[in-house]
Amino acid sequence: MTNAVFLDASFWVVYRDPEELRQPLAHRVVAELFRQKAYLVTTLPVVCEIHAYFARRPLIRQTILKELCENPIVTLEEISHQDQNAARELLRVNDDKTYSLCDALSFVVMRRLKIRRAISFDKHFRQFGEFEIIPDKFS
Repeated sequence: MTNAVFLDASFWVVYRDPEELRQPLAHRVVAELFRQKAYLVTTLPVVCEIHAYFARRPLIRQTILKELCENPIVTLEEISHQDQNAARELLRVNDDKTYSLCDALSFVVMRRLKIRRAISFDKHFRQFGEFEIIPDKFS
């Protein structure tokens, strides 16, 4: 998918949390992606992680689902049965790593959609090593 960027929960948490020290960096990244006319792809498990993070913060929580599920520049990609199997296999063959099931699903979806870039502050995206991590270019 050309001009698609995978959105990880770790990035959106930093982007929306006013107490997060890396928030100015996240805002610069988003501004640059808008300038590039990029669009974001994520999954429901990622949205669930973001929503869970803000669950006890009503002012932010109320906007999260709208921002991510009703936004024309965000595509919420379905997780297929094949994706689930591939993610479990990825975890099995990488049992020395601490990837979460959500991370593994993200990696599998990115592979399936041929998305090469991700916005993430999660060390596991770097550790996985297949994708360009955009905030790295701004650091």
